[in-house]
Amino acid sequence: MNNNKKPNNRYSPKNLNEQIAAKKPQRHAGKPTSSQPKPAPAPKQKPLADGDASERIQKVLARGGVGSRREIERWIEEGKLKLNGNTVKLGDRLKPGDFLQLNDRRIDWEKYAEQPTRVLLYHKPVGEVVTRRDPQGRPVIFSKLPELATARWIAVGRLDINTSGLLLITNNGELANRLMHPSTQMEREYAVRILGEVPEAMLETLKQGVELEDGKAQFDHIFYTGGEGANKWYNVIVSEGRNRLVRRLWESQQVVVSRLMRVRYGPVVLPDRLRTGGIYELNQKELDTLFEFAELDKKQAFGLMASQIEPKRLRIRKS
Repeated sequence: MNNNKKPNNRYSPKNLNEQIAAKKPQRHAGKPTSSQPKPAPAPKQKPLADGDASERIQKVLARGGVGSRREIERWIEEGKLKLNGNTVKLGDRLKPGDFLQLNDRRIDWEKYAEQPTRVLLYHKPVGEVVTRRDPQGRPVIFSKLPELATARWIAVGRLDINTSGLLLITNNGELANRLMHPSTQMEREYAVRILGEVPEAMLETLKQGVELEDGKAQFDHIFYTGGEGANKWYNVIVSEGRNRLVRRLWESQQVVVSRLMRVRYGPVVLPDRLRTGGIYELNQKELDTLFEFAELDKKQAFGLMASQIEPKRLRIRKS
């Protein structure tokens, strides 16, 4: 079992800024900062002037949170978007004064240039679903979020109803796409409580890979983190977001998962002080680091230089 114990961290972050700066942090404390200087208020973004570079339609709408870039590209392929009365083709671009429609309804796309990017960390409890409406009447995470004047919130990945922990939520579809796209192989780290002993051979099998109904999968890393009696805790890391992947891997070895919580998504760690049902909004320094991690050009991707945007802060809501 010693070979699977969590190694000593070479990182010792004291706040969320340092956690985000660590590209591959392990499980450790995260403390939202409470007293940071605010940058100067952001001026409103002016419409593009004649001669300025136009932008691809899917990029503008993703930035405004209308949908993810992949989702908007699908709408284009399905003929749901019209530009100045003509069906949009992939590669079409927007310029000031253009009339854009989705399913024959006008989209006021130019207002998205004035909207700063926001990113929330939400500590999802068991029992909530990551959807906008649930036909069964179960609680949905989007009803717990602050209202936006324009666009909409987008969840970066999902957690099933029985899984708790970290959800990243943003109003910027381009950022969400970068963080979710399979090509990025973004690490997700989970704390897992299982019932019973796990032999070394089983851990090795889970790291080497097992065949599931939708293909081979494996844990990139497994760390034993303790436990008492029949319950044992492990932290596991995967680099893909297939549905219920962590549970299915354990279940393939006839292991019962009694609790599952996501504690990290990419560079962002669930802060220890963020209680279940709580929300924390990234401040500007944290946003800058996340943009850098996602390899996004802030000036081109967000209309305003990020250093000019004044972040809005939320109190952490207690459960």
